[in-house]
Amino acid sequence: MPPCRRLSYLGLAKYRTSGSPRISTRFSHTAPNRQDQSDGALKGVKVLDLSRVLAAPYCTQILADYGAEVTKIEEVDKGDDTRHWKVDGEEQAWTDESLPFSLYYASVNRNKRSMCLDLKHDKGKEIFLQLAKEADIVIENFRPGKMEQLGLGYETLQKANPRLIYATVSGYGAGGPSAERSGYDMIAAAEAGLLHVTGERDGPPVRPGLGLVDMSTGLYIHGAILAALHARQRTGLGQRVDASLFETQIALLINVGLAWLNLEQESERWGCQHPSVVPYDAFKTKDLYIICGATNDRQFSKLMEILGSPSLAQDERFRTNALRVKNRDALFPMLRELFEKRTTNEWLDAFEGSALPYAPINNMSRVFSHPQTLARDMIATVPFEGSAGGTLNLIGPAVKFSLNKPSIRSRPPLLGENTDDILKGLGYTEQDILSLKETKIV
Repeated sequence: MPPCRRLSYLGLAKYRTSGSPRISTRFSHTAPNRQDQSDGALKGVKVLDLSRVLAAPYCTQILADYGAEVTKIEEVDKGDDTRHWKVDGEEQAWTDESLPFSLYYASVNRNKRSMCLDLKHDKGKEIFLQLAKEADIVIENFRPGKMEQLGLGYETLQKANPRLIYATVSGYGAGGPSAERSGYDMIAAAEAGLLHVTGERDGPPVRPGLGLVDMSTGLYIHGAILAALHARQRTGLGQRVDASLFETQIALLINVGLAWLNLEQESERWGCQHPSVVPYDAFKTKDLYIICGATNDRQFSKLMEILGSPSLAQDERFRTNALRVKNRDALFPMLRELFEKRTTNEWLDAFEGSALPYAPINNMSRVFSHPQTLARDMIATVPFEGSAGGTLNLIGPAVKFSLNKPSIRSRPPLLGENTDDILKGLGYTEQDILSLKETKIV
């Protein structure tokens, strides 16, 4: 792809804050057909994905985007719970033949094959073991101990395939007093501190608008799996890697956590403000909102100059960041009054070239019509016969490679769509497959 033309932020902002343009697929990357072979970095790596909902499926989608062959094992006749999670009015988007299917499911399950398999049945376990012997990675997010109850735990699979990487994602980890508890994004966010620090100052806790703990756990376990694959190159042996929502969120506390561990300083909710950098906030303009800040004293002077109040930078209460942190309650009302004098686009004009941190707060329409979004291939349009419109728009891979490029090779699969092909690859005949279907094993 040729280098993208550099766009001024002013041009972007004006484009973004005027109206609500719709996605135009002529700007979108169109995914190749499934039969096109990927040359992704993980080409040849085989993944058995027993997971559902968000954290682990998000991980396996990343692996799939990087070229891995991911086989999603789903419950017979039901599938992943998220196949049934639809927003209001979504039913009309799908044909009857595609159901169960949803946008939520589609968001984290592209580039995968779907196989329905009853792991409680002896024959289902036998089929799974056949697949596991040829796999590089197995990932599951059952409660700890569930796979052992099925007779398919790590020790069993490791004996069948010593090179296997066995990845688990749970709510609280494989050990400890909370190990048996179910894992949910908001529960972990509450118990491990995220909700305590999220919300307006002196206001109630607020859930972030996305499943941040789930997705962060998926990112952590994806990195751990790749590290385990690298270790296998040296040792020839696989291993178990264990991630949890609770531990992920504790790890994400970063500086807030260290302030408690070292100073016993309790954290607070700051809204869009920053606990140790002032000013940094979302400011209401004449029409919308803008994020703006000053991360050092030089930037603060520049900000005050642009806002038309340079004398504030010389005020003894605000001359240094430490003083501004101490006197933020005196400073912010004055800043809010200044920002309300102009529209967002007028402020974006004023900030252009200033090197200050600033940006409009964009809704989804403006995000997905942003020239940078389009230039970086962050929208992919794939053919999908199960969609009323015949296509499905997906969010593109976040990371770009210079050689082994991530790709969207196939749309999210229908429930059990690839079961027959997978069984045939294991040597099962048409009659064998028919018998397995009649007994609901597949």
